[in-house]
Amino acid sequence: MGGALSIASAVLVPGIDAAVAFYGVPSSDLADPSQAKAPVQAHFGEDDNFVGFSDVTAAKSLEQNLKSSGVPHEVHIYPGSGHAFMNTSPDGIKRRKGMGLDDENEDAVELAWSRFSSWMSRYLYP
Repeated sequence: MGGALSIASAVLVPGIDAAVAFYGVPSSDLADPSQAKAPVQAHFGEDDNFVGFSDVTAAKSLEQNLKSSGVPHEVHIYPGSGHAFMNTSPDGIKRRKGMGLDDENEDAVELAWSRFSSWMSRYLYP
């Protein structure tokens, strides 16, 4: 839900400088990403199977909506990664494995952190 709330904040909260979302798109009842007012970067696992929320189709739809908004945006899809691929804590890995998600992808995690850092540096510390 955190990713969806980040995107919703870019739409609904005045004064947001930038948002980064990890796997999640807000429902249309909450916020329409085509109305984003702040730059948005989003990260999704290609193998995510939470249909309509964080699967590849949802990610591509988000990208189209952000394009319509006119704000700077990036939508990244990581091959070989599923939902919550960034959660590499022992508890996170245990929860993911309990959900059948055993796709640890250290390269994807490092790349996503690098992109996150670059994005936030660009918009929060210009």
